[in-house]
Amino acid sequence: MLRFYNSLTNKIEDFVPLKDKEVNIYVCGPTVYNYIHIGNARPVVFYDLVRRYLIFCGYNVKFASNITDIDDKIINKAEELGKTEKEIATYYEKAYFNDTDRLNSLRPDYIPHATEYIPDMINFIEDLIAKGFAYNVDGDVYFRIAKINDYGILSNQDQKELNEGARVEVVDKKENPLDFTLWKKTSTGIKWPSPFGEGRPGWHTECVVMIHKLFGNLIDIHGGGMDLKFPHHENEICQCEALYKTHLAKNFLHVGRVDLKGVKMSKSLGNYIFVKDFDTLEKIMVLRLILLFSPYRANINYQDELFEQYKAIYEKWQRAYKQAYYYLQANDLTNKEIDENIISTFKSYMDDDFNVQNVQTLLDELVKNINQLFRNKDYASLNIKLNTFITITNVFGINFNVNELDEDTKHIYLSWQEARNNKDFETADKWRNVLLDKGIL
Repeated sequence: MLRFYNSLTNKIEDFVPLKDKEVNIYVCGPTVYNYIHIGNARPVVFYDLVRRYLIFCGYNVKFASNITDIDDKIINKAEELGKTEKEIATYYEKAYFNDTDRLNSLRPDYIPHATEYIPDMINFIEDLIAKGFAYNVDGDVYFRIAKINDYGILSNQDQKELNEGARVEVVDKKENPLDFTLWKKTSTGIKWPSPFGEGRPGWHTECVVMIHKLFGNLIDIHGGGMDLKFPHHENEICQCEALYKTHLAKNFLHVGRVDLKGVKMSKSLGNYIFVKDFDTLEKIMVLRLILLFSPYRANINYQDELFEQYKAIYEKWQRAYKQAYYYLQANDLTNKEIDENIISTFKSYMDDDFNVQNVQTLLDELVKNINQLFRNKDYASLNIKLNTFITITNVFGINFNVNELDEDTKHIYLSWQEARNNKDFETADKWRNVLLDKGIL
């Protein structure tokens, strides 16, 4: 049975979905005002692995990740460039999905945009006011955290000891410094009419409303980076508790950040590397390996040495895969049999709080077996081990750029093989160069 660390309870628990074999997952998506850096990419890649693994285990997974397409950062970028907020958001959303597609992450089943749910957000805020959980001060609406007895349950902090976190501002008109904005009155940037006055919704309200509209009062897994625990996810929980009497999700699953040479990666600090700068398939897959095979709750300290380490791993795995796969295919030796014992071991590692380090070791051993079986010409066993390797790496979404041979390429491969066997090295070199150009060798 799958077990992982539930941030809501602060312990590793059995994963039991709300409905048998059905899983609803919501992961906080990007605010689209700039290109994403490799720290932004880590949640994308990790929750893609979670989703793929649950599907592999037979679950029917519904996966949602939102687009925050209205925010002060988007407004500021629009003013800076002389464009509309819509133009900025549309451009960077396209760039975001271009990067995540290249990372080989599956697109969400649902991609809710904050601006599509403004009427629902207004109704939601009105309900909070009517029930005494929110108050309007001159067009700004705030949530009353004093009304929530277990505020701080996710971040494991007491209300009296809570430090003001990101996006929590001290405002004299608040009843409590930690009361957060549900509706922001504004005269600049894009805004909407409401019973409270012209303005736009607060960040913490957007996801709660979108989750409720998509999935109802309670979901199986809510994900995001560790930095979202407080205040974002904490503030989501208390709003959901106020109206729906739930903690929003049965399980909260958080992933660590990416540091750059020991310093927190941040666009505001100018301390980042954009995903778009990984401009080849090999580079982007090496990045995926780095993000995948690090313990998910720990921070990653990204540096050149780490990239080179995983580049060597990727190339080693790719060489073994290509050599075995193309030989078996060209000689019509393929079948779909897998080693069920290795798959069982793989599942035991993944079920143990996503123990990816053990999976990496397992894949290294498989690659050694594949190379040895190829040298020994034990093609029946080779096929089984290769299929097993492919099965596991498919769950991890690793693209090795290995494709089926067309008939012409298959003929060239067999001609190269025949020339080598006949020790006709001149002809073999000619065919080898053609195969190299095609990326087969």
